[in-house]
Amino acid sequence: MNQALNKYLPADDVQRVLLHNEIHTRPSATFALPALVVYVAVLNAKVSIADEFEHLKRLPHTQSLELENMKSNFLQIQCADYKVIWERHSEFTRYTVVQHLPSRAHWGSDLPELGEHAATGNEWLKTIPGKTITAIHLGMLNEGIDDPDAFYKAKKWLGNGTMIGSKMGRTSDQQSHSHLMTNLKIGSDGFERILVLAASHTSENRAGRIAQRLLELETYRIMSLLSLPVAKQVSAKLRETEVKLVEITNRLEKQNDGDEILMNDLATLAAQVESITAEHSYRFSAALAYDAIVRERISEMREQPLSGMQTVGEFMQRRLAPAIATVKVTSDRLSALAERVSRASALLRTRVEIAAEAHNRQLLEKLTRGQELQLRLQATVEGLSIAAITYYVVSLALFVGKAIQAYGININPELLAGLCTPVVLFFSWRTIQHIHLRLKDT
Repeated sequence: MNQALNKYLPADDVQRVLLHNEIHTRPSATFALPALVVYVAVLNAKVSIADEFEHLKRLPHTQSLELENMKSNFLQIQCADYKVIWERHSEFTRYTVVQHLPSRAHWGSDLPELGEHAATGNEWLKTIPGKTITAIHLGMLNEGIDDPDAFYKAKKWLGNGTMIGSKMGRTSDQQSHSHLMTNLKIGSDGFERILVLAASHTSENRAGRIAQRLLELETYRIMSLLSLPVAKQVSAKLRETEVKLVEITNRLEKQNDGDEILMNDLATLAAQVESITAEHSYRFSAALAYDAIVRERISEMREQPLSGMQTVGEFMQRRLAPAIATVKVTSDRLSALAERVSRASALLRTRVEIAAEAHNRQLLEKLTRGQELQLRLQATVEGLSIAAITYYVVSLALFVGKAIQAYGININPELLAGLCTPVVLFFSWRTIQHIHLRLKDT
């Protein structure tokens, strides 16, 4: 097909098909109502895909399953009377078991007991590799949406706790396709319970989308809260670090300590802040990303309030918003502290550079004065050298004149020496200048 398309197009980018198909990699489950969805999400920090593959192989009808099938991090396994969906994410893995329930023509006097999931067995769920972060029993019925006693009947199955719920799927005529009720409590079996009462004509696709939205909402809520204990721990460290920074800044202002001591203290403080940032910045960023997904899922639910109950969106945001605010404030404090340490270090470096420039200026002034003295000394030495050379050459001329006079030639040696003095003085000066120029060139 791609070759046929490429008859009319330039060559595909190597990632075109992969990126295009990304939108189809995790389709919503499709199932008919009524159904029970058993959902478990586990942290997979030290769990490999091979470990999860071995666990999935324990299910029936998986003889043909190969590790290669799990490369897309998504897999649906259809068993005899239930479906298992495996999804691996960067930090957690989701196991969704969809089990069809017997059809009911009417609501009945009580809710059916949805807590049994014999299809997969408790032992298989218990041995899922990883640490449980979310576990939910999601009961979805296609009856009871118009029952005035639905609240009281649902409460028997959901158990004690403040009931929250809403009408989902608000339309222009204020109609809804389903009702949601839960108390978001973890029961004695370790599962939360959520009940959805859908319209009788609910399609398999809509049922799958409703289930996926609710399960993701609770999973990402918990994942976003993983950062809250970290934020509280980091907040205590930040208070200590901020106090130290104020102390160092005061010492820097009052110049009580040497620059080297202050620089060492600031470097230690900067290392501590950088260590905290490297260790926890991903966790804080992930929390904000997960919170954004939670908000998106709540928006997609298009809730209307059920009489006497708080909506799921209101309930979650009133409790989740302060936790996320704490995480965000801690993250912002960490970034601001890193900037303040950087500014203090820059200020100290500036002071050290100014002191160094002043010291260098003093050295240059001393070198300039030394060079001036050296030039004077050199000029003096050159002058003395010229005088010495002239003196010795003229003395030699005097001796030569006396030797000639002694030989019998009438000559005045002193006159000869006096006449030679200007000439010798000139040539001595030229010789010294020539030597000086040669030394400068080398």
